[in-house]
Amino acid sequence: MIRKQPPPVKFDLIVAGAGHAGCEAAMAAANLGLKTLLLTINVDRIGHLSCNPAIGGLAKGHMVKEIDALGGYMGLWSDKAGIQFRILNTRKGPAVRASRAQMDRNEYMRVVQKDIFAQENLWVKQDTAESLIVEDGKAAGVLTGIGERFMSHTVMLTTGTFLQGLIHIGMENFSGGRMGDPASVGMSASLKGIGLTLGRLKTGTTPRLLKDSIDYDKLEAQYGDNPPQPFSFRTEEIKLPQVPCHITYTNEKTHDAIRSGFERSPMFTGVIKGTGARYCPSIEDKVARFPEKGRHQIFLEPEGYESPEVYPSGIPTSLPLDVQKRMINSIEGLEDAQIVRPGYAIEYDFVPPTQLLPTLETKALPGLYLAGQINGTSGYEEAAAQGLWAACNAFCKLNGRAPFVLSRDQAYIAVLVDDLVTKGTQEPYRMFTSRAEYRLLLREGNADLRLTEIGRDLGLVKDAHWALYCAKKNGLDAVLGALNKIKIKPDQPTREILEKIGGTAPGKSVSLSAILRQPELSITDMKHFWPEISEFGEDVLLEAETQIKYEGYLVRQQELVDKFRKMESVALPDDLDYSEMAGLTREAVEKLTEVHPLTLGQASRISGITPAAISSIEIHLKKIGAI
Repeated sequence: MIRKQPPPVKFDLIVAGAGHAGCEAAMAAANLGLKTLLLTINVDRIGHLSCNPAIGGLAKGHMVKEIDALGGYMGLWSDKAGIQFRILNTRKGPAVRASRAQMDRNEYMRVVQKDIFAQENLWVKQDTAESLIVEDGKAAGVLTGIGERFMSHTVMLTTGTFLQGLIHIGMENFSGGRMGDPASVGMSASLKGIGLTLGRLKTGTTPRLLKDSIDYDKLEAQYGDNPPQPFSFRTEEIKLPQVPCHITYTNEKTHDAIRSGFERSPMFTGVIKGTGARYCPSIEDKVARFPEKGRHQIFLEPEGYESPEVYPSGIPTSLPLDVQKRMINSIEGLEDAQIVRPGYAIEYDFVPPTQLLPTLETKALPGLYLAGQINGTSGYEEAAAQGLWAACNAFCKLNGRAPFVLSRDQAYIAVLVDDLVTKGTQEPYRMFTSRAEYRLLLREGNADLRLTEIGRDLGLVKDAHWALYCAKKNGLDAVLGALNKIKIKPDQPTREILEKIGGTAPGKSVSLSAILRQPELSITDMKHFWPEISEFGEDVLLEAETQIKYEGYLVRQQELVDKFRKMESVALPDDLDYSEMAGLTREAVEKLTEVHPLTLGQASRISGITPAAISSIEIHLKKIGAI
């Protein structure tokens, strides 16, 4: 019996690139019923963690939870391959708490590849997408490096750092998409040929160290949470044994070694032309920009149980190898550490994302979608989020459905996409909680409540996932209903209980939810008045407590959302000529024309567009009867 049917003559979607964007996109498209082809330069590297062996972090963990809530896979894969899980910012408010996990790099690739190859409607080919095939003014397929023509109704490029990739180690440089894999050299010309403008960005990675050459006795161990908390709402427990990371620091001797290599640094000598990541600078950049800082923290992250390598997070570099060796050996615990793979910088082409629609479809060529680092982002999580978003929109386009476009109050993923297509980026974009103006509404703990019903409507959330969601939602409704309904009196038994648990007795009869708002009390304390609360899961109780304790803030934030949605509801006509509008500066006309915003709200978020400019647009819309 043949389990995998032969591929179709014409696919619904071709995904070029099998990194985090490509894998998430391919799985989503295939799950939605699209006949999908996943093209990759190296099948062995499907799902490879090209940089650090970790998933999540501040705001990034939020996006992993959102991908999971919509029916995506990054959270599930991380839970199966994770070897240390931590919740960050536990002493801060719920809006900025975030999950992060160390991965066993090989195990992560194994679980990703297992799902990719088993997925119905999904075929995998090892080849390079060299150029686009265009028919009738639409994307119609790709031509590969070995001369094959794959035809499709839509195409998605998730090329990562491979477009004209150039690797730098000191003054030496060579072509490559990442160390050990070739670059994609033909697609850039094809993109320019359809009218897209390309830019150049730079990122970097650290040297990998031999685990057995590190003196761990000198280092501070950092352990994960016990028990570990999974990313996915569908994961019952983390099964892999957990391991520690270790912490060390650079010192003045380290910085002297780094400075000695400045004259041979491709970054300082002008060899590298691409713009680097502001929020993840190389160690030589940090030493040059912050000479007053005596040390920089380094996290030694294990690459896996059986891996002989360790990733020293915090010191990405493109310095010459001899300088890298002196730098490493000057650090406490690394005096005898051996470099297995050198650190390096990589330059690559990207497409400034204001050339995209909010669906991540290119304006220049209908049917062509871009996702991941090709859009100017950095990070696995940002890439996976875009891959899922673009795949959902390809599905909607092919099935005559309304575009899949969330608003900024619904998801961090929406903030990411809106920032890219509205504001653009001239440097690798990284998500932060501070980028989301409604971040109190966008908590990790309520990602499923915000997005699972949307994923269900699309068809991504299957029955088992849906049942888990319904159980949580019903439980949450029951807890909130009981806490609002149950009243306690200011009698002697009540006073005694509250004194025992550190609370203050009320002066009149009040609900348990009112008592819970006391800062000293937690929701588990309510068992003294309502014993049945102990029957509900921790996730339900935590969300109920958050909603009750932060109710005032949530109401105020929702009021801001309502105002925001009024502007979002004002659609801008496709044929709007901004040069004809009175009151707009030349800069405003240029930016509005370039982005071509779809709504008044989107126009208001374009960099440099002032409230006065928005007023001018509103006046013009009233004149032409558009509002």
